[in-house]
Amino acid sequence: MTLTSPGPTLGVVGGGQLGRMLAEAAAPLGVDVVVSDPTPDAPAAPVARDQVVGDFDDPDTVRELAERADYLTFEIELADPDLLERVAAETDTPVHPDPETLRIIEDKLVQKRRLAEAGVPVPEFREVNSVDELREALDDLGYPAMLKARKGGYDGRGNVPVESSDEVGAAFAEIVDAAQGGSQDDPSGVAMVEEMVDFERELAVMGCLGSALNDDGTHERATFPVTETIHREEILRETASPARATDSVRERARQVALDVLDVMEGRGVYGIELFQGPDDEILLNEIAPRPHNSGHWTIEGCHTSQFEQHVRAVTGRPLGDTGRRAPTVSTNILGDVDDRQDATLSGEDAIFETSRAHLHWYGKHEVYHLRKMGHVTLVGHTDAAVDDLLADVREVRDGLTFEQ
Repeated sequence: MTLTSPGPTLGVVGGGQLGRMLAEAAAPLGVDVVVSDPTPDAPAAPVARDQVVGDFDDPDTVRELAERADYLTFEIELADPDLLERVAAETDTPVHPDPETLRIIEDKLVQKRRLAEAGVPVPEFREVNSVDELREALDDLGYPAMLKARKGGYDGRGNVPVESSDEVGAAFAEIVDAAQGGSQDDPSGVAMVEEMVDFERELAVMGCLGSALNDDGTHERATFPVTETIHREEILRETASPARATDSVRERARQVALDVLDVMEGRGVYGIELFQGPDDEILLNEIAPRPHNSGHWTIEGCHTSQFEQHVRAVTGRPLGDTGRRAPTVSTNILGDVDDRQDATLSGEDAIFETSRAHLHWYGKHEVYHLRKMGHVTLVGHTDAAVDDLLADVREVRDGLTFEQ
């Protein structure tokens, strides 16, 4: 592979913070990025070469993006796999991960069925198309359980815990409103329910499929170090690597992630969310066919970030070293205001005054309650304790506010 100026162009469906960080990682590799997003001046726009303004599933928008790119990828599951496949064929622009993978992952029920068939350990689950079916499923699974929208939903939206039989009707109505493609008049096909896993901790592995072929004909695979993810109100608050689990648990999590990669098609990074359940059993939670919030720490914490790795993979370059430089934690900067308002952050001096702390600001113009506005990464020395790093980064985060 040779370097030229201008170099290849990567088209990204989605111009949010993930698109922004992909563009930041692509530039040193000599790769230009063009994004498409319905929001003018999206977060990725200031650092990408250009933005095509249009909906994620708008044919003209996606076709223009493909015509301007040498490779296509996506940073949001709202991309239409059928449209991506058609446009890629018409413009001879390869798209990765493969649209078939997006079809598997975008519907959580299809995702769970496909992985269970492949032998990947998953929680017990049921398809539910009505309140009566939900009640019957909960008779089998027991209370509490987690009701999920099959399509759509993120940052806790689209997940509703059901604690008792009294909550079934209201929970089902809430999930139908949150789901993509459903209505209260016809709620079929929009919901599934899972057993509530009594987990010890939540884990994540950023896995990657590359272009190089192994001797057995399979594609090159790589995993980043197993990470502990700390959620509250179904929203990721902090990550810690190494995860505070035993070596055997971390290795089991890595092996499950590799099994997941065997089911996926197409090059790129995959965010693989896991539960460490009873008796240290590892169960798959969900998969994202793209870089993921649980891997943001890799920007400073690893020799190759998840974003550089995704660019390398999609553009057919060798994968980078996924080794961790040192113990690393991160914390999300979330909106702490109730009403939408202009995004003005106060208290950020503490980040710059903290040794080995790194600010990532997503460039969103508006803030509202629990919206992800940025993150802070703290890299420790090689012998640093994760608990100490978490305490330090939380102290910095707790001094940040959007309140005026």
